Amino acid sequence: MALPYRAAVLHKSGTPLSIEQVSSPAPSPGDVVVRMRAASLCHTDLEVIDGSLRYPLPMILGHEASGIVEEIGSAVTDVRVGDHVVLSWNPHCGHCFHCDRDQPILCETYLGEGPKGVHFDGQSKAALSPGQPLTHLMFLGAFAEYCVLPAQQAIVVPKDIPFDRSCLIGCGVMTGVGAALNIADIRHGDTVMVIGCGAVGLAAIQGAAMSGAANIIAVDLDDKKLALAARLGATQGVNAGTQDPVDAAKQATKGRGADVVLESAGHPVAFRQTTEAVRPGGQVIWLGKIDVTKDVSFRWGSLMGEKHLRRSSYGGARPRRDFPLLAQAYLDGRLKLDELITNRIKLDDINDGFDLLRQGKTIRTVIEF
Repeated sequence: MALPYRAAVLHKSGTPLSIEQVSSPAPSPGDVVVRMRAASLCHTDLEVIDGSLRYPLPMILGHEASGIVEEIGSAVTDVRVGDHVVLSWNPHCGHCFHCDRDQPILCETYLGEGPKGVHFDGQSKAALSPGQPLTHLMFLGAFAEYCVLPAQQAIVVPKDIPFDRSCLIGCGVMTGVGAALNIADIRHGDTVMVIGCGAVGLAAIQGAAMSGAANIIAVDLDDKKLALAARLGATQGVNAGTQDPVDAAKQATKGRGADVVLESAGHPVAFRQTTEAVRPGGQVIWLGKIDVTKDVSFRWGSLMGEKHLRRSSYGGARPRRDFPLLAQAYLDGRLKLDELITNRIKLDDINDGFDLLRQGKTIRTVIEF
């Protein structure tokens, strides 16, 4: 039997989302049905709305979300009805060239089906009406009252963590904390610079602190975000509008440069600054992104000196391992999530939420269902 529910649908880039009645079929044997309880607004969603990230439309956006499992397919054994879950946008086959090399973010099926806006099995799991299938952002489409998805994307977490906090783990927090814990080799006493203090950057600051960094230099253009960064573990704040981050990194390290630079601003200037601010032999981790058709230039000399440059999309996530650990870190007081939530809204107010995100006035706006 078809499941009717409301969802935020994008029909054309550059236009507002439309709240519409949609429906999903009964779950396939390997699927679960999740009743959404919270979903947060991420820059990736905004890129699709504004047209810099291109997918086939109409589409249900949303990929940073959590909820309760309401129904499971006949073949599902490791997720149960009633489980509280955080959704993961990186399903993987487990046996392709890249999966065999422990790189699920490069899974051939994931990379092949993702641009089509379908689910991992190549199917659409929602429709506006019979014969009018909808596409899904990042194998999910979570700006909706329900979501039908493969069981491997529904990661069980402790029921004690509130949904508006747990949803943040599914993208921004995993990307930032994971970049520090899983991707970078941050050692006790290191100096770490984080450029960009949005949700990902603030999570990266916390990950750097967990890794034992002695000095954490937060860089942003907003003094309020720098103040929040200090509350979350940054030992120094640099307003890039009035102070050169490269000079700040060198002044803090006797002229060497930072041991690790984590970039989450998603701006050509920030990308260039990372290679100038890191020391010889140091590490640069790029987390932000710009339009995939645009160029970024670097001074060739800034790439010399045995520097290690790496792009990371999901912080080396192993969701079944990492999501429960991050949820428990929040419950234990070691990971701060409350401070990342700027606004809580209803689904009907989603366009207002994206307007605030576009203006840089929010860290995370969370839809509560």
